[in-house]
Amino acid sequence: MPQHLAQIALLVRDYDEAIAFFTQKMGFVLVEDAPLTPEKRWVRVCPPGGETCLLLARAATPEQQAFVGKQGGGRVVFFLHTDDFWRDYHTMRAQGVHFLEEPRHEPYGTVAVFEDLYGNRWDLIQPLQLESPQA
Repeated sequence: MPQHLAQIALLVRDYDEAIAFFTQKMGFVLVEDAPLTPEKRWVRVCPPGGETCLLLARAATPEQQAFVGKQGGGRVVFFLHTDDFWRDYHTMRAQGVHFLEEPRHEPYGTVAVFEDLYGNRWDLIQPLQLESPQA
């Protein structure tokens, strides 16, 4: 039976601020926002055309709150592939996404590191096999 990751939990401070960041600044789609209890919601966002969603999980304990923004321990923890690096890079920058470096060409493609609203590090990557000859 084939397998794939369906969702990955991302600790957030607040559901609504996280939804706003991912949908408005990164262009993700809000797939689901369902209340479970008065304090807890089932919130999933996904890149357009993507298969794996982020499950936005509000940190509920002091231990969980300590890990908001630190899920990768200071390393890149999420890798967002795109079919058009420059389109997404310019759109995200225009929306206020903070990139930590200038884009660079690597043997595997074009990449730049950015942070989400909490400081988790992401790579925006256009894999080499998706790059046009002019890139």
